[in-house]
Amino acid sequence: MIRSLNRFVMISLSATLVALLALGGAWSAATPADKPMAVVSTQAEKLFPDAPDGVDPMVTGPVSAAFKQRQADVGCEKATWPNVPAACFEH
Repeated sequence: MIRSLNRFVMISLSATLVALLALGGAWSAATPADKPMAVVSTQAEKLFPDAPDGVDPMVTGPVSAAFKQRQADVGCEKATWPNVPAACFEH
């Protein structure tokens, strides 16, 4: 009786170990850690790579009326970093 109980325990433990190893293999195959994540850059981020926290989308100072109108047309006043159109900065 003890011999058959020991055999049952060993078979159960072996089956559990096999199942855990299979789950671990499936998990590591489903979540590859060695693949780099893609970095997406917006126009504003490309224009100002040294400003990780963003820049003000409204240019201040002396600018032409045409530039102010272009800023209004593309919505610079409501733009939030990093989704700021390049037209908000380019003269």
